[in-house]
Amino acid sequence: MTGGHGHHGAGHDEHGGGNKKIALLISVLALLLAISETLGKSAQTATLARNIEAANLWSFFQAKTIRMTVLRAASEEMEIAMKYATDSEARQSMQHRLELWKRNHDRYDDEPETGEGRKQLSVRAKAAEKKRDDAAAAHHQYEVASAALQIAIVLASAAIITGIAALIWGAIGLGGVAVAFTAIGLFNPHLVHLF
Repeated sequence: MTGGHGHHGAGHDEHGGGNKKIALLISVLALLLAISETLGKSAQTATLARNIEAANLWSFFQAKTIRMTVLRAASEEMEIAMKYATDSEARQSMQHRLELWKRNHDRYDDEPETGEGRKQLSVRAKAAEKKRDDAAAAHHQYEVASAALQIAIVLASAAIITGIAALIWGAIGLGGVAVAFTAIGLFNPHLVHLF
């Protein structure tokens, strides 16, 4: 009788040890979920920030374009007026004004020293758009990783209740998939497009 009781106790300990291992697995999966969620929020914030930056730079670009157009129109009117001006002093003043407008026009288009010419603004806006797109792609990878980890935690929890080993292997497999998607998000977010 005592031997049977001892055998039952050993089985209970084995089952309890298995539950401890599954609980440890769930803890690891939960840690990975916290990491992927944190990375996802960071990528989402970066996406929004870069989108705002790109929009602001394109607005600045458009403002410079409008200024250039206004100067071009004013210059054309001044050139026509110069043809009919008879006073040499007035013509000289008009010529001086045209040269000033041309310098401003050129500066609006290309101003490498400040980085605020249209050419520089365009490059900066495109760079911000690329960073935005990279962050959005990374966010997507982290979302897939988080979903896989949530399902893995559910499977591991169900394994404690049911004792079905396949659920544990499913949880481990999904945990591996999640780690892969997190790595993709960190190092090459455009590598995989699921949706």
